[in-house]
Amino acid sequence: MVLPSYAFKRRAKLLKTDEFSSVFNFRKRVSGRYLVLHYRYNALDYARLGLVVSKKMARRAVDRNYMKRVLREKFRLNQHVLAGLDIVARPGILFSHAQFTEIEHEFAELVVKLQRKLVSQLDAK
Repeated sequence: MVLPSYAFKRRAKLLKTDEFSSVFNFRKRVSGRYLVLHYRYNALDYARLGLVVSKKMARRAVDRNYMKRVLREKFRLNQHVLAGLDIVARPGILFSHAQFTEIEHEFAELVVKLQRKLVSQLDAK
């Protein structure tokens, strides 16, 4: 039995503008109260993550960095389930330490919702 790797390596990051643009141009997403996950299929056997937290969303850099850190951690723990996808995570509203458990639950729900969408799209083909 091979356990999944929970490391967040460089290959699991969307780094280039073109990679972000291709995900946004694909126009597929799942959303909740706090988060929006834009996604696109990739030809790789692992998932990649991009993060977008604007200054309009959180004025202070410490708040933006906290939100990115939380989203990165949630992705890291779920990346083995999301293999074959490029995902850009974007907060819909500002969140802080007080909403951590809500964010945790919402991210898990969005992953399940995304898996259901992927299964239904594969069944349709």
